[in-house]
Amino acid sequence: MIYLTRVEHFNAAHKLYNPEWSAEKNFEVFSKCSNPNWHGHNYELHVTVKGEPNPQTGFVYNAKELSQIIKDVVLEKIDHRNLNLDVDFMEGKFTSAENLAIGIWDQLKPHIEKDGVQMHCIKLLETRNIYVEYYG
Repeated sequence: MIYLTRVEHFNAAHKLYNPEWSAEKNFEVFSKCSNPNWHGHNYELHVTVKGEPNPQTGFVYNAKELSQIIKDVVLEKIDHRNLNLDVDFMEGKFTSAENLAIGIWDQLKPHIEKDGVQMHCIKLLETRNIYVEYYG
């Protein structure tokens, strides 16, 4: 089994806020991430697929094709957007890195899994110090 990872970057704004709580409680739990005027991140997205190399190409997956799928299916929807307001697959969800990674997985999986290739992991770096990994 070989693992191939493609790394992409995007920028997006969001706010972590539970409308059932007071502003004080939101700040206590989410700190500056509950800023009423939003805040942004320069995200780094790692998409890892796994499978056996194709005997005709030597590739598990064509990295150029993988990049294009990521751009078409995910980045066009989230890059330079407000995750709370502009992104259909995040509607009604907390826009945490955890939920965003799950949403990205769900968007990509039907477009990537074919010919024995499987999604392995979404790794999403929100900051240099915080990242999440999702394995489906």
